[in-house]
Amino acid sequence: MTSILVPAKSGFDPLGISGRPLLTQAVLLVVGTAVLALASQISVPMVPVPVTLQTLAITMIGVLYGWRLGTLTVLAWLGEAMLGLPVLAGGNGGLAPFVGPTAGYLAAFPIIAAMAGLLAQRGWTGDRVVLSFSSHLLANLTCLAIGGAWLAVLLGVEKGLALGVVPFLVGAVVKSALAAALLMAVARHVRPSRG
Repeated sequence: MTSILVPAKSGFDPLGISGRPLLTQAVLLVVGTAVLALASQISVPMVPVPVTLQTLAITMIGVLYGWRLGTLTVLAWLGEAMLGLPVLAGGNGGLAPFVGPTAGYLAAFPIIAAMAGLLAQRGWTGDRVVLSFSSHLLANLTCLAIGGAWLAVLLGVEKGLALGVVPFLVGAVVKSALAAALLMAVARHVRPSRG
């Protein structure tokens, strides 16, 4: 039995999630939240928002899990954080990150997981490296726009851009290129074994 969380059968599905039972998908959700928690701990401290591997992990989960399960996984991870589990950058958890400087980025995370997953479902992934890079970059820039907008509310537009967007642009490009390269390798590895 499959669930409504599966990616479209015509979409990019290297993990074969579309054919997996609901229990397996639930296990993948838990594994995904653990991956997100781990990626959050790999960070470069910056003020007011650290640089982490969160966005790379989020967009990859959106692509690999499909937009539905990917988005649900990100929401579950954010729920763990709200409950106080130390799953966010710097081992943070609780409600404070959801009202502080990082709130806009946290709100953007499920959106960018869905975006990356939907674009992958439409073929923007795998061997289509330029489209794959573009989808991840678009997701990263969307995250920066939402996070920067929240910082602009807190600190003013100039400081919001200077502290919450500009320092992260190079990282967005690098993470997008890494995601595209990883997904190209996944597509090439999976194709021969299924062909």
